[in-house]
Amino acid sequence: MKNKKKFYVYMILTVNNKLYCGYTDDVEKRYKLHKEGKGAKFTKANKPFKLVYVKEFDTKQEAQKEEYRIKQLKRKQKEELINLPCDNIHIC
Repeated sequence: MKNKKKFYVYMILTVNNKLYCGYTDDVEKRYKLHKEGKGAKFTKANKPFKLVYVKEFDTKQEAQKEEYRIKQLKRKQKEELINLPCDNIHIC
């Protein structure tokens, strides 16, 4: 039986204390690209410091919807989300 692909929403804290949010199907690979300056324009200009949030989803659409929701939040709300205890959320 083939494993169903999972999708993830993640947040990265940059060295200049900004938060970047994105979605992917491979968090480790995507984070590595960000660290190499190849992941996104934002993280090329704002060097990643630490992966601080990851949440798993069954579909790409669910992950995209959550990414959009998070991007609409104020900084304080994002910080509160990062600190929420949840079985689906892993703080690195």
